[in-house]
Amino acid sequence: MKVITRFCDRMVQRYLPDAFLFAIILTLAVFILGMIFTDSSPVDMVSYWGNGFWDLLAFAMQMSLIVVTGHILASTPVVRNLLKKISTLANTPSQAILLVTFIASLACIINYGFGLVVGALFAIHVAKRVPTVDYRILMASAYSGFLLWHGGLSASIPLLIATPGHFLEDTMGTVPVSETLFSSFNLFIVFFLLFTLPFVNRFLMKSRDPITQGDAHLWRPESLDGSSEETWEEKVAETPAEKLENSQILSVVIGILGFAFVFYFFVQNGFDLNINIVNFIMLFLGIIFHRTPRRFLNSVTNAVKNVGGIIVQFPFYAGIMGMMVASGLSEQMSMAFVNMSNSFTFPLFSFLSAGLVNFFVPSGGGQWAVQGPIMIPAALDLGVDTAKTAVAVAWGDAWTNMIQPFWALPLLAIAGLKVRDIMGFCVLILLYSFIPISIGLLFF
Repeated sequence: MKVITRFCDRMVQRYLPDAFLFAIILTLAVFILGMIFTDSSPVDMVSYWGNGFWDLLAFAMQMSLIVVTGHILASTPVVRNLLKKISTLANTPSQAILLVTFIASLACIINYGFGLVVGALFAIHVAKRVPTVDYRILMASAYSGFLLWHGGLSASIPLLIATPGHFLEDTMGTVPVSETLFSSFNLFIVFFLLFTLPFVNRFLMKSRDPITQGDAHLWRPESLDGSSEETWEEKVAETPAEKLENSQILSVVIGILGFAFVFYFFVQNGFDLNINIVNFIMLFLGIIFHRTPRRFLNSVTNAVKNVGGIIVQFPFYAGIMGMMVASGLSEQMSMAFVNMSNSFTFPLFSFLSAGLVNFFVPSGGGQWAVQGPIMIPAALDLGVDTAKTAVAVAWGDAWTNMIQPFWALPLLAIAGLKVRDIMGFCVLILLYSFIPISIGLLFF
């Protein structure tokens, strides 16, 4: 195992380009594949790419705010002290890996955006607590929790098909979450991964060559030396503008208004932790916990430095999605797996096809819009449970996130790492997770 771990890490470090270059390479690959395997001309592919380029602007803003609001909230004394207190549960590198993996996984089961931020921020505090831990494996452990999101409470595909009026209702009806998220096959996968992933990541750490104190800091950003904690020298407010900037009353009033809406939202919608309400809650907690507008704005200034990769790269993925869908390439990929399936293997091949399509359409809802109209009629023809088919697509979407930089960008921005720093370990997590997911889909 040590040889395999070292090999994967070395290959990724040597050959995996920066996340932005990865997006460019994927763009060129899809452009060429579209011309080879579909009737699309070069002009058509350029048109599909350009027309789709800005389709993820709202989503890019949501992901940017996840990073910014997470940083703002984490830099408040209240949250910083809380994370420090929880991190005291880890005293050794092994305990650090186990604790971070479990907390990140649990958080992602609750909500994927919440989990990405909490996992990264908590890992940073644990790294400060246990400075000898391998920082790259620690952050890979935090990201591995994201593997569970599409089997959890914010799972977009199961929640969509449980909603009356969804676009496939005429074909499959509405499917309650009792048949998807709370089914025996999904619960088996979720709990198996929740309680075994920490030990898999610990095993990856043990499989690495022993590291020295100096090596432990090799991959750690300067922010982990303790100097990054945001402290600002307070000066006496003299002008009316300065008094407003340092007014605690303004922060409290706008904070109360924000949480009045949060209360209203949950009364109207139930416990719906969508990405917008998560950002909203973190933003207004940050305003309240920073106590004054000036401290809050200083934290914002520091936070926005981390979102450049998201702002630049997400439009390229939107362009890739545009080419995949408009050219019919994603449909051909899905049909290739459908054609080799039977009633027993169909859930597994649905999962594998979703894993492949996820490389190019890394959005759960967007992927279901592409694959749902193909997979559900095929499942009905084969006599396969449509609920299990939908869950299989959901797990395929989550599975290859482990080796797709798209979703790792917020975590990497917070961690101060590049995609190649964690991806070698994520490859092994991907290979391991294939086993319980396949068992759950085939035998439960």
